[in-house]
Amino acid sequence: MTLSLDTTVPLHGTVDIPLLGLGVFKAKDGSEVEAAIATALALGYRHIDTAMIYRNEDGVGRAVAASGIDRSEIFVTTKVWNGDQGYDSTLTAMDASLERLGMDYVDLYLVHWPKPEHTRDTWRAMEQIQATGKARAIGVSNYLTHHLDDLVEHATVMPAINQIEFQPHLQSPELVSYCNERGIVIEAWSPLKQGRIIDDPDLSILAAAHGVTVPQVVLRWMLQRGIVAIPKSVTPSRIASNADLYGFELSGDEMAAINAMDRDDRVGPDPDHIDF
Repeated sequence: MTLSLDTTVPLHGTVDIPLLGLGVFKAKDGSEVEAAIATALALGYRHIDTAMIYRNEDGVGRAVAASGIDRSEIFVTTKVWNGDQGYDSTLTAMDASLERLGMDYVDLYLVHWPKPEHTRDTWRAMEQIQATGKARAIGVSNYLTHHLDDLVEHATVMPAINQIEFQPHLQSPELVSYCNERGIVIEAWSPLKQGRIIDDPDLSILAAAHGVTVPQVVLRWMLQRGIVAIPKSVTPSRIASNADLYGFELSGDEMAAINAMDRDDRVGPDPDHIDF
Protein backbone atom coordinates (compact mmCIF):
# COMPACT_ATOMS: atom_id res chain seq x y z
CA MET A 1 0.00 0.00 0.00
CA THR A 2 1.46 3.32 -1.09
CA LEU A 3 0.72 6.00 1.46
CA SER A 4 0.16 9.69 0.82
CA LEU A 5 -1.58 12.59 2.49
CA ASP A 6 -4.59 11.64 0.35
CA THR A 7 -4.75 8.07 1.68
CA THR A 8 -8.08 7.16 3.22
CA VAL A 9 -9.64 4.15 4.90
CA PRO A 10 -13.31 3.17 4.58
CA LEU A 11 -15.76 3.38 7.46
CA HIS A 12 -18.13 0.44 6.98
CA GLY A 13 -17.55 0.74 3.25
CA THR A 14 -19.58 3.93 2.80
CA VAL A 15 -17.50 6.88 4.02
CA ASP A 16 -13.75 7.35 3.57
CA ILE A 17 -11.70 9.02 6.30
CA PRO A 18 -8.19 10.40 5.65
CA LEU A 19 -5.59 8.48 7.63
CA LEU A 20 -3.94 11.68 8.82
CA GLY A 21 -5.78 14.64 10.27
CA LEU A 22 -5.31 17.75 12.38
CA GLY A 23 -6.54 17.66 15.97
CA VAL A 24 -7.52 21.00 17.50
CA PHE A 25 -7.80 20.08 21.18
CA LYS A 26 -6.76 23.13 23.27
CA ALA A 27 -6.49 25.34 20.17
CA LYS A 28 -8.08 28.64 21.14
CA ASP A 29 -11.16 29.67 19.22
CA GLY A 30 -10.58 32.55 16.87
CA SER A 31 -7.30 33.36 15.15
CA GLU A 32 -5.31 30.49 16.69
CA VAL A 33 -7.49 27.62 15.54
CA GLU A 34 -8.32 29.35 12.25
CA ALA A 35 -4.65 29.89 11.40
CA ALA A 36 -3.78 26.28 12.29
CA ILE A 37 -6.51 24.94 10.01
CA ALA A 38 -5.59 27.34 7.22
CA THR A 39 -2.00 26.10 7.40
CA ALA A 40 -3.06 22.46 7.43
CA LEU A 41 -5.45 22.80 4.51
CA ALA A 42 -2.85 24.67 2.47
CA LEU A 43 -0.45 21.76 3.06
CA GLY A 44 -3.01 19.24 1.83
CA TYR A 45 -4.67 18.04 5.03
CA ARG A 46 -8.32 17.23 4.47
CA HIS A 47 -9.32 15.98 7.93
CA ILE A 48 -10.09 18.17 10.96
CA ASP A 49 -11.06 16.79 14.38
CA THR A 50 -12.84 18.98 16.94
CA ALA A 51 -15.42 18.56 19.73
CA MET A 52 -18.01 20.63 21.51
CA ILE A 53 -15.94 20.65 24.69
CA TYR A 54 -12.94 22.12 22.83
CA ARG A 55 -14.95 25.35 22.50
CA ASN A 56 -13.60 26.05 19.02
CA GLU A 57 -16.24 24.67 16.65
CA ASP A 58 -17.06 28.24 15.53
CA GLY A 59 -13.46 28.81 14.48
CA VAL A 60 -13.25 25.45 12.75
CA GLY A 61 -16.32 26.31 10.72
CA ARG A 62 -14.99 29.73 9.78
CA ALA A 63 -11.64 28.28 8.71
CA VAL A 64 -13.23 25.61 6.55
CA ALA A 65 -15.54 28.16 4.93
CA ALA A 66 -12.68 30.62 4.33
CA SER A 67 -10.45 27.99 2.73
CA GLY A 68 -12.26 28.07 -0.59
CA ILE A 69 -12.11 24.27 -0.64
CA ASP A 70 -15.39 22.53 -1.33
CA ARG A 71 -16.96 21.33 1.91
CA SER A 72 -17.30 17.81 0.49
CA GLU A 73 -13.51 17.54 0.25
CA ILE A 74 -12.87 18.19 3.97
CA PHE A 75 -13.60 15.50 6.54
CA VAL A 76 -14.88 17.10 9.76
CA THR A 77 -15.39 15.31 13.07
CA THR A 78 -17.03 16.60 16.22
CA LYS A 79 -18.31 14.94 19.39
CA VAL A 80 -21.17 14.91 21.87
CA TRP A 81 -19.98 15.76 25.39
CA ASN A 82 -20.76 13.71 28.49
CA GLY A 83 -23.25 16.18 29.93
CA ASP A 84 -25.27 16.12 26.70
CA GLN A 85 -25.70 12.35 26.51
CA GLY A 86 -29.18 10.84 26.40
CA TYR A 87 -31.62 10.66 23.49
CA ASP A 88 -33.14 14.12 23.25
CA SER A 89 -30.07 15.94 24.56
CA THR A 90 -27.77 14.25 22.04
CA LEU A 91 -30.04 15.32 19.19
CA THR A 92 -30.03 18.86 20.56
CA ALA A 93 -26.24 18.81 20.96
CA MET A 94 -25.79 17.74 17.34
CA ASP A 95 -27.91 20.64 16.12
CA ALA A 96 -25.97 23.07 18.32
CA SER A 97 -22.64 21.81 16.96
CA LEU A 98 -23.83 22.16 13.38
CA GLU A 99 -24.95 25.71 14.09
CA ARG A 100 -21.57 26.63 15.57
CA LEU A 101 -19.76 24.98 12.67
CA GLY A 102 -22.03 26.65 10.14
CA MET A 103 -22.49 23.29 8.42
CA ASP A 104 -25.41 21.12 7.36
CA TYR A 105 -23.60 17.92 8.34
CA VAL A 106 -20.41 16.53 9.79
CA ASP A 107 -18.58 13.58 8.35
CA LEU A 108 -18.20 11.85 11.70
CA TYR A 109 -19.98 12.33 15.02
CA LEU A 110 -18.56 10.61 18.09
CA VAL A 111 -19.70 9.87 21.63
CA HIS A 112 -16.81 11.51 23.47
CA TRP A 113 -16.59 9.23 26.54
CA PRO A 114 -18.50 6.18 27.72
CA LYS A 115 -21.35 6.96 30.13
CA PRO A 116 -22.85 3.51 30.72
CA GLU A 117 -26.09 4.84 32.18
CA HIS A 118 -26.80 6.67 28.90
CA THR A 119 -25.30 4.25 26.37
CA ARG A 120 -28.53 2.89 24.93
CA ASP A 121 -30.36 6.22 24.58
CA THR A 122 -27.31 8.10 23.33
CA TRP A 123 -26.56 5.55 20.66
CA ARG A 124 -30.21 5.49 19.56
CA ALA A 125 -29.87 9.24 19.00
CA MET A 126 -26.60 8.75 17.15
CA GLU A 127 -28.29 6.31 14.78
CA GLN A 128 -31.07 8.84 14.20
CA ILE A 129 -28.48 11.56 13.48
CA GLN A 130 -26.88 9.38 10.83
CA ALA A 131 -30.23 8.38 9.36
CA THR A 132 -31.20 12.04 8.88
CA GLY A 133 -27.88 12.86 7.19
CA LYS A 134 -26.57 15.19 9.88
CA ALA A 135 -23.57 12.85 10.25
CA ARG A 136 -22.26 10.67 7.46
CA ALA A 137 -20.78 8.23 9.99
CA ILE A 138 -21.06 7.71 13.74
CA GLY A 139 -18.68 6.25 16.27
CA VAL A 140 -17.34 6.38 19.78
CA SER A 141 -14.30 7.63 21.62
CA ASN A 142 -12.50 6.14 24.62
CA TYR A 143 -14.59 2.97 24.67
CA LEU A 144 -13.07 -0.19 26.13
CA THR A 145 -14.26 -3.65 25.11
CA HIS A 146 -16.93 -3.90 27.80
CA HIS A 147 -18.30 -0.49 26.83
CA LEU A 148 -18.54 -1.68 23.23
CA ASP A 149 -20.20 -4.91 24.34
CA ASP A 150 -22.90 -2.91 26.11
CA LEU A 151 -23.42 -0.69 23.06
CA VAL A 152 -23.59 -3.35 20.37
CA GLU A 153 -26.08 -5.40 22.39
CA HIS A 154 -28.76 -2.87 21.43
CA ALA A 155 -27.22 -1.19 18.36
CA THR A 156 -28.67 -1.33 14.87
CA VAL A 157 -25.61 0.44 13.43
CA MET A 158 -22.14 -0.55 14.57
CA PRO A 159 -19.71 2.25 15.50
CA ALA A 160 -17.53 3.11 12.52
CA ILE A 161 -14.62 4.30 14.67
CA ASN A 162 -13.27 4.03 18.19
CA GLN A 163 -11.07 7.04 18.84
CA ILE A 164 -8.74 6.15 21.72
CA GLU A 165 -5.47 7.17 23.28
CA PHE A 166 -3.00 5.19 21.21
CA GLN A 167 0.76 5.64 21.10
CA PRO A 168 3.82 3.35 21.18
CA HIS A 169 3.65 3.00 24.98
CA LEU A 170 -0.13 2.36 25.02
CA GLN A 171 -1.23 0.02 22.24
CA SER A 172 -4.21 -1.80 23.85
CA PRO A 173 -3.80 -4.95 21.71
CA GLU A 174 -6.92 -6.69 22.98
CA LEU A 175 -9.09 -3.65 22.30
CA VAL A 176 -7.54 -3.16 18.85
CA SER A 177 -8.17 -6.82 17.98
CA TYR A 178 -11.76 -6.54 19.21
CA CYS A 179 -12.35 -3.52 16.97
CA ASN A 180 -10.56 -5.02 13.97
CA GLU A 181 -12.72 -8.15 14.16
CA ARG A 182 -15.86 -6.00 14.04
CA GLY A 183 -14.78 -3.57 11.35
CA ILE A 184 -14.36 -0.67 13.79
CA VAL A 185 -11.50 1.59 12.69
CA ILE A 186 -9.02 2.66 15.38
CA GLU A 187 -8.25 6.37 15.52
CA ALA A 188 -5.42 7.64 17.73
CA TRP A 189 -5.71 10.75 19.84
CA SER A 190 -2.54 11.90 21.56
CA PRO A 191 -0.49 9.81 19.12
CA LEU A 192 2.69 11.53 20.31
CA LYS A 193 1.91 10.94 24.01
CA GLN A 194 1.39 14.67 24.56
CA GLY A 195 4.96 15.24 23.35
CA ARG A 196 6.54 12.85 25.85
CA ILE A 197 7.33 10.25 23.19
CA ILE A 198 10.03 12.52 21.77
CA ASP A 199 12.54 11.46 24.43
CA ASP A 200 12.23 7.71 23.82
CA PRO A 201 15.80 6.54 23.05
CA ASP A 202 14.79 3.56 20.91
CA LEU A 203 12.56 5.72 18.75
CA SER A 204 15.35 8.26 18.49
CA ILE A 205 17.62 5.59 17.01
CA LEU A 206 14.98 4.68 14.42
CA ALA A 207 14.43 8.33 13.57
CA ALA A 208 18.15 8.94 13.10
CA ALA A 209 18.39 5.94 10.78
CA HIS A 210 15.85 7.54 8.46
CA GLY A 211 16.93 11.14 8.93
CA VAL A 212 13.55 12.11 10.33
CA THR A 213 12.08 13.08 13.71
CA VAL A 214 10.62 10.82 16.38
CA PRO A 215 7.10 12.18 15.79
CA GLN A 216 7.46 11.39 12.09
CA VAL A 217 8.51 7.81 12.91
CA VAL A 218 5.57 7.36 15.27
CA LEU A 219 3.02 8.76 12.84
CA ARG A 220 4.44 6.73 9.95
CA TRP A 221 4.19 3.59 12.12
CA MET A 222 0.52 4.30 12.75
CA LEU A 223 -0.28 4.96 9.11
CA GLN A 224 1.45 1.74 8.06
CA ARG A 225 -0.73 -0.08 10.58
CA GLY A 226 -3.86 1.52 9.10
CA ILE A 227 -4.54 3.53 12.24
CA VAL A 228 -6.01 7.01 11.77
CA ALA A 229 -3.89 9.66 13.55
CA ILE A 230 -4.85 13.21 14.49
CA PRO A 231 -1.76 14.93 15.96
CA LYS A 232 -2.57 18.31 17.48
CA SER A 233 -0.52 21.42 16.84
CA VAL A 234 -1.02 25.10 16.19
CA THR A 235 2.62 25.62 15.16
CA PRO A 236 2.99 25.83 11.36
CA SER A 237 6.36 24.06 11.27
CA ARG A 238 5.03 21.14 13.31
CA ILE A 239 1.84 20.91 11.27
CA ALA A 240 4.07 20.66 8.19
CA SER A 241 6.46 18.16 9.78
CA ASN A 242 3.60 15.93 10.91
CA ALA A 243 2.45 15.69 7.30
CA ASP A 244 5.92 14.97 5.90
CA LEU A 245 5.67 11.20 6.31
CA TYR A 246 5.84 9.89 2.79
CA GLY A 247 9.51 10.02 1.85
CA PHE A 248 10.47 7.02 3.98
CA GLU A 249 9.04 3.66 4.99
CA LEU A 250 9.55 1.57 8.10
CA SER A 251 10.70 -2.00 7.54
CA GLY A 252 8.93 -5.02 8.97
CA ASP A 253 11.57 -5.30 11.67
CA GLU A 254 11.23 -1.63 12.56
CA MET A 255 7.46 -1.94 12.75
CA ALA A 256 7.83 -4.98 15.01
CA ALA A 257 10.28 -3.11 17.23
CA ILE A 258 7.77 -0.30 17.81
CA ASN A 259 4.97 -2.82 18.31
CA ALA A 260 7.08 -4.31 21.12
CA MET A 261 7.33 -0.97 22.98
CA ASP A 262 3.86 -1.27 24.52
CA ARG A 263 3.94 -0.88 28.32
CA ASP A 264 0.34 0.11 29.05
CA ASP A 265 1.46 3.65 29.94
CA ARG A 266 -1.59 5.88 29.71
CA VAL A 267 -1.21 9.71 29.91
CA GLY A 268 -4.88 10.56 29.49
CA PRO A 269 -7.82 9.61 31.72
CA ASP A 270 -8.80 5.99 32.26
CA PRO A 271 -12.21 5.51 30.58
CA ASP A 272 -13.36 3.39 33.52
CA HIS A 273 -12.56 6.10 36.03
CA ILE A 274 -13.63 9.48 34.66
CA ASP A 275 -15.36 12.10 36.78
CA PHE A 276 -16.43 14.56 34.08
